[in-house]
Amino acid sequence: MSDDEILETLDWRGNMVDCAACAHRDRRIDPETPPETVSNPDGKPAGRCQPRRACVHDRYAKRIQRFFEWNADLAAEHLGHPYFEVRANAARFAPIFQLPRLIEDPDETVRATLARRLPRRLLLKLRDDPDREVRIAVAARLEDADLAPLMRDPDCSVRMRVVRRIPEGMLPAMMHDEDPEVRVEVARRVAMDWLPSLAWDDSPRVRLVVAQRLPPAKLHVLLRDADWMVRLAVAGRIDIDQLDPLFDDPEDEVRAIARQRRQGRAIANDLPPL
Repeated sequence: MSDDEILETLDWRGNMVDCAACAHRDRRIDPETPPETVSNPDGKPAGRCQPRRACVHDRYAKRIQRFFEWNADLAAEHLGHPYFEVRANAARFAPIFQLPRLIEDPDETVRATLARRLPRRLLLKLRDDPDREVRIAVAARLEDADLAPLMRDPDCSVRMRVVRRIPEGMLPAMMHDEDPEVRVEVARRVAMDWLPSLAWDDSPRVRLVVAQRLPPAKLHVLLRDADWMVRLAVAGRIDIDQLDPLFDDPEDEVRAIARQRRQGRAIANDLPPL
């Protein structure tokens, strides 16, 4: 028996669940009955609930979710339920035209569920939501110019989702983002014409991506980089006739790569991936 089945059946207020008083008691099946064996006369799966497994009154989200998976036709009538887990799970299965009433729901879990389902014109209403998880969900679905206001979102996780989705032409506007991880993502995607500007970024991780992407003929700008991993990447890619400054590099590995390349020997590519 799984943990999901042995937990006691308490509702969200901490009271015992009373199947006899439930409006859906006609859908109840015995706890020992395999639910996949229950069907309507036409052979289609029957709406059902099962104590300790699928119950809309249970306090555990997994059991509530399973109830609506089995009884999607009941989702709309539970959108106004006082327990946020019921509203959130009902919103996953209710018809989309029923969902706008929840846009100003007090719970962020409910609003995040809406953000994964609402059409664009309604999704825009959640773009300035106070909760970061809701805005992340919004950013994962909006496109192009609709993402522009989120490029300056106060949360770096939202901006990271944005920088992975905006068109290439919008990336230069995020080259100076305050978070280095966001700038790393910019460096991975930005057009080659803009990439040299990031060669002087404060973050060595950003400069490493630049060293891995710039054409060999332009890598001389990073020959004297302060970070040895950046110089190592340069040593493995720069044109051979520009290797000379690296023969005196303070790092043994950088010097070794420079010598191997001058001697025409193959080198192992053990640098981290872009």
